[in-house]
Amino acid sequence: MKISTRVLHWLPRIICIMGILFISMFSIDALNSELTIWQQILSLSMHLIPSFVLILLLLLSWKRELIGGIIFMIIGLGFSPIIFIYNFKMNQSIWMSLGVISVITIPFAIVGVLFIVSHYRKKKSII
Repeated sequence: MKISTRVLHWLPRIICIMGILFISMFSIDALNSELTIWQQILSLSMHLIPSFVLILLLLLSWKRELIGGIIFMIIGLGFSPIIFIYNFKMNQSIWMSLGVISVITIPFAIVGVLFIVSHYRKKKSII
């Protein structure tokens, strides 16, 4: 495997893992010292559901790059307007809302594009 193909193989996986870790970081606010340990575990697991879904999609994408790439693009581009509207209602700032989108959803759209490019690059090198 050529170096560029190897980089395209690992780059979306690494970016996706970093994105999942970033999204998971927001679940820390579920921990509250006033709750019992079981309530904290339940609350934390509820906050980590998006991360669990993204991990499952990453596992799917690991073997089926084209399908995973399409799903990650849909996630990245599909959630952008929803998150933009939600943040705009909270802070009334277009630029801040665009910043939130660029940090949360756009990396997953980029991951999707990279998975698709990796799929076709590997397919091309086999032929």
